[in-house]
Amino acid sequence: MDRRSFIAMGGALAAMMRAPVLHAVETPPHADTGNDATQPLRFDKRPAPQRTFPGGQMPVVTPNGSTLKWSVVDGVKVGHLIAAACLNEFAPGLRAEVWGYNGATPGPTIEAVEGDRLRIYVTNRLPEPTTVHWHGVIVPSGMDGVSGLNQSPIPPGDTFMYEITVREPGTYMYHSHYDEMTQVGLGLVGMFVVHPKTPRGPRVDRDFVMMTHEWRIDAGARRPNPLEMTDFNVLTFNGKAFPATEPLVVGVGERVRIRLGNLSPMDHHPIHIHGVHFNVTATDGGYIRESAQWPENTVIVPVGATRVIEFTPTVAGDWAMHCHMTHHVMMQMGHGFPNMVGADTSSLDRRMSRVLPEYMTMGTSGMGGMGEMTMEMPPNALPMRGGSGPFSYIDMGGMFTVMKVRERPEDADPNGWYVNPPGTVASRADPVRMRRDGVVLPEG
Repeated sequence: MDRRSFIAMGGALAAMMRAPVLHAVETPPHADTGNDATQPLRFDKRPAPQRTFPGGQMPVVTPNGSTLKWSVVDGVKVGHLIAAACLNEFAPGLRAEVWGYNGATPGPTIEAVEGDRLRIYVTNRLPEPTTVHWHGVIVPSGMDGVSGLNQSPIPPGDTFMYEITVREPGTYMYHSHYDEMTQVGLGLVGMFVVHPKTPRGPRVDRDFVMMTHEWRIDAGARRPNPLEMTDFNVLTFNGKAFPATEPLVVGVGERVRIRLGNLSPMDHHPIHIHGVHFNVTATDGGYIRESAQWPENTVIVPVGATRVIEFTPTVAGDWAMHCHMTHHVMMQMGHGFPNMVGADTSSLDRRMSRVLPEYMTMGTSGMGGMGEMTMEMPPNALPMRGGSGPFSYIDMGGMFTVMKVRERPEDADPNGWYVNPPGTVASRADPVRMRRDGVVLPEG
C-alpha cells in the first residue's frame, strides 16, 4: 500500500464528520441542551381541540408547531407575522440560527374559513428586506408578495399590511419572495389552511399539518448554509428531525387527514406511511373529486406543492412515517468518502493502531449501529443519529416520525410504545419448527 492509498483508505474514519476542520464555523451559544440524543424525548399530551369549523370540521394540529392567533376587528380577522432570526433545535444536541416567523420555522399555521377577510401585518426584523407570498392562494395582484413585481420590499425594521379574502378552500403555504434562495433556505416558510364553508367528503377526526424541509448544517456550524444545492444533510418535518419529531397519535377506526407541504430548496419527498393505505384527496390546486382520488401508501410531494391524504387505520401499533429517499433519514451523513463495504482493512487497521490505538475503520460492514457509538464528536453535531425504540435503537433520523395508532387515543401516552400481543412480534426462529417446516440452511 503506497502513501496515497493509505491516506485514501484512512479517510473512511471521517465518514460521519465531513471535514469539519475545513470550515470556519461558530459554535451556537448554549449548544449543549443537556439532552442525550440517544434517549427518548418527552412530549406533552395535546388537549383535545376545543374549536370546530363549519359542519363540525376539526381544526388542524401542527406537530411541534403552532397556529396563528387572530383578533377580530370589525369582522376582519387580524394576525401578525414577525420575520426574524431565531434559534431552532432540530434534535437534542443540534441547534442552529435560522430565519423564521414568530420565533419558529416553519412559522405558525394560518387557519381560516372560506370567505374570511384576513388582515395580516408583517414586521421585518431581518438584516435585509423581505416580503410574504401566499403560495397557492388567489389574491389581488398587489397582495401576491413578489418583490419588485407586486410590491416594494419590506425594509428592515418596517411593517407592511396584507389584506385578502380567502375564497378557495384548500391546503396552501406561505413564504418569503425576496432573496428566496437565502430566506426560504433559512426557514421563512409556513402552512396556510382554508376550511370550506360546506365540508367535502367524509368528516375527519384528526387533521395534521406536516411541512418538509431540507438543510445543510456542517458539524459545528452556527447557521445552515442556504447556498447548498445538492448535498443536504438535515431533513425535517415541521423543523424537527427524529427523535425530536412529535408522534401523531390517532385511533383505530378514526378518519385521519394529513396535509403535507414541501418548500425544500431542491428535493421532492416520497412520504411513506407504514400500516395504512390512503387516498390522495387534494393538492395545492384544490379538492380532488372522490371518483378521481387514487390509493397509495407512498405519495410524492414535489417542491413547491402540497398533497393531502386521508385514511382510516385498522391495525393498532407504532407505524413509521418517513421520506423514502434513504439519505433523507440519515442525520448529517457525509458523502465525500470511499465506499468501504466489503473492504478488508485489517492491514490498514494494524498500521493505524501503531499511532492511534483507538483507530477503527468504519463502513466495511455497512453503517447500521453508528448512531449508538459513543465516540467523541464535534460540538453541535449529530452524525448518523437516530433514537431509542421499544426493541432496540432506531437507526433512522431526519425526516422520520411515528404514527401511534391506539384503540383509545384519548387516553394514550404519546411517549409510550405499543405493547404487541403475544406471538405477534418477529423473533429468533425455533430450529425445531424450522425443521418441521422443511427449512434447511445451506452449509457455509
